[in-house]
Amino acid sequence: MARIFSGMAPSGFPTLGNYLGATRNWVKLQAQGDCIYCIVDQHAITNFQNPTELREKTRVMAAILLASGIDPEKHILFHQSAVPAHARLAWIFNCVARIGWLNRMTQFKDKAGKDREAVSTGLYVYPNLMAADIHAYHATLVPVGDDQRQHLELANDIAEKFNFDYGVKFFPRIEAMIPAETARIMSLRDGTKKMSKSDPSDQSRINLNDDSDTIALKIRRAKTDPEPLPADPSGLAGRPEATNLVTIYAAMTDQTPAAVLQNLAGAGFGAFKEKLADALIAHIAPIKTETERLLNDPAHIDSILQAGARRAAAIADPIVDEAERIVGFLPRGP
Repeated sequence: MARIFSGMAPSGFPTLGNYLGATRNWVKLQAQGDCIYCIVDQHAITNFQNPTELREKTRVMAAILLASGIDPEKHILFHQSAVPAHARLAWIFNCVARIGWLNRMTQFKDKAGKDREAVSTGLYVYPNLMAADIHAYHATLVPVGDDQRQHLELANDIAEKFNFDYGVKFFPRIEAMIPAETARIMSLRDGTKKMSKSDPSDQSRINLNDDSDTIALKIRRAKTDPEPLPADPSGLAGRPEATNLVTIYAAMTDQTPAAVLQNLAGAGFGAFKEKLADALIAHIAPIKTETERLLNDPAHIDSILQAGARRAAAIADPIVDEAERIVGFLPRGP
């Protein structure tokens, strides 16, 4: 079976947009190959993190992934810092990648902004560590959003240069698994803006730790327009808030927006919002409950991550040992 690798930053409780954009896809991919899923705490510290909060966020992310359906017995779930092979290979890749390649990374430019001289060097070489995360396992399939496509292209460039420089065919080519259609979830207060944890208004988003009453209230308050639901998606043109709510309902009920509109054409948003809230609560409430149960036993979460790290290291260590041998390092020894 194919080896699938992906990583997720420990950023606390995700929004509905984060869940639909990544977590739910990770769960579905478990049927398609051997999955190695990593909580990338080393990537997280490219920006300063409060140590206590980072540990808590890492456990929260693990709990949500487990509660959402990640199976740590059949697949591998671990935290990045527990497998030193990532950092070992990242240093080699720091020496293979070229400054010009990193200068072209648009995400660095976006994150650094006008104050790029003051950001950490870790943020600058972040793509090299991302390449190491993947190549340490000889993974060939990586589920990512379209915004990460450039980083995967760089990972392939690094692998090709390593293979060329040392006259080997060691690192395989990576293919991005970018879903053809991914629900793009927007703010509940402004349908032209992406749903985000950074939005100052908590009413703009559904969080995976929101209780049922909070979800229902947020949906009732969600911005809409006075027109009823149209019969087909073309009738949503120029109606961003209506489009957003239909998109969310379609995602929650495993339908297409066209199917939703076909069934509910002519309905007003009062009745539709009740259906949407019910669908969200039915999906999110079990995840919230199981997440809370897991978080009540942090030692159990740690044991799952540590067991996953041992299994991950058993794959990555021989690969990185060989990469180090190829570049001329002496054996590490027992």
